[in-house]
Amino acid sequence: MARAVREKFKKPCVTTGNIRDPKIANEILARGDADIIGMGRGLIADPEWVNKVEFDNIPEIRKCISCNIGCAGNRIGINRPIRCTINPAVVEGEEYKKEKIIKPCNVVVIGGGTAGLEAACTAAEHGCTTFLIEKKQNLGGLATIISKIPDKKRLGDFPDYLINRAINLHNLFIFTSTEGNVDFIKNLKPNIIVNATGSSPLLPPIKGLHENIDKPNGKVSSILKMIDNIENYPEDFRGKKVVVIGGGAVGLDVVEFFAPKGAAVSIVEMMPVIGAELDPVSKVDISTLMKKHKVNQMPNTVLKEVFADHFLVETKDGLQKLDFDYGFVCLCMKAEHPVLESIKEAFESDNSIEILNIGDSVRARRIIEGTQEGRNIGNALKKRGYM
Repeated sequence: MARAVREKFKKPCVTTGNIRDPKIANEILARGDADIIGMGRGLIADPEWVNKVEFDNIPEIRKCISCNIGCAGNRIGINRPIRCTINPAVVEGEEYKKEKIIKPCNVVVIGGGTAGLEAACTAAEHGCTTFLIEKKQNLGGLATIISKIPDKKRLGDFPDYLINRAINLHNLFIFTSTEGNVDFIKNLKPNIIVNATGSSPLLPPIKGLHENIDKPNGKVSSILKMIDNIENYPEDFRGKKVVVIGGGAVGLDVVEFFAPKGAAVSIVEMMPVIGAELDPVSKVDISTLMKKHKVNQMPNTVLKEVFADHFLVETKDGLQKLDFDYGFVCLCMKAEHPVLESIKEAFESDNSIEILNIGDSVRARRIIEGTQEGRNIGNALKKRGYM
């Protein structure tokens, strides 16, 4: 579009639209598609984008992940000041790094998802000797997993940025494939312990759900099983029925994946509105997609029972059977904190040790809350007299 305007009117032309990658920006200019690159959300996510490109610090760019939560969601949706999911200090910037500890402090962070990584990096940047413990082989947590969905691939840029930031901090020591148990933590002599163990899919006691979900060769999957199998789904789903239980962000991710492939998709939500918690931009996008692909939207509908090849749901008109070739249960996520109680039992009596619980391990929410809570470790350092 910019190129067409430029050629027609022979005037300098600006193009915009979440251009995040310096390589892409250069290609646009080199092709003559536009004269100037306009950037809005990208500069909210990282005001230093241009400087980092100029001085070849590209891995340090905090790329916008197109979530629209803190910017469009706050500013347009609920008339609040702009925030950013991946930049917890839109106003203050990097000022926090100037605040350094005045006495030694050991910080132990359990969980290497986005909240845990932000907490660990921030603590190390304040000068703390910091230990990050992750039981899985890789860092990044749920954000890395969700980014395997093609339409969510931009989400993976945030954990990549955090991991790059972490490995370049000399006073941050990372342990992967390691259980954050009490004995291991004691050996690290902690002054502050941060629990950031994330969340997992909620599977309530609905009849037939536990017996059928995520079984070998079964047709009923959770979001995590769907992602594990994502490369094996065929491109052409014409003639196939897909039923998604749960009309929140996770269920809509599943709809967004299958509907364009030609599947006959139905989405079930017990509340009156599907996608109620989405920001206004995402609501428009998903509404347009569902209308285009004729998705059967079923609000005010409750899942009553799960079978191997169909769901039994209750609508205002009574019980209804929904047959499927692929069924997905995406109700919500629940907090996971398997070691928190043992940590409290072992350390809570020592008044010199601060124990924090952050991110989804408090309550399953969005990345923006976990990122902010990770950055807020500076408050604990101040409270304990370390800064």
